[in-house]
Amino acid sequence: MSGITLDQAQAQLDLWLAASAAVAKKQSYSIAGRSLTLADAADILRQVTYWNSMVQTLSASQTRRGRIRYGVAE
Repeated sequence: MSGITLDQAQAQLDLWLAASAAVAKKQSYSIAGRSLTLADAADILRQVTYWNSMVQTLSASQTRRGRIRYGVAE
């Protein structure tokens, strides 16, 4: 894979989800004619989608590795 662990991918997903929540509360503001944009919501969505996919892939990979296969002898 990419060398990224499930824990690392989950941590990144958690950070991007928190960023999404923060941006949802307030995207930008203006003071005295000057404005500040906190983040690009579309970019955050791309990151959430990427890291969610990575977490799902790594989770599935761990599940497959941990399975014990039973066979029937004929």
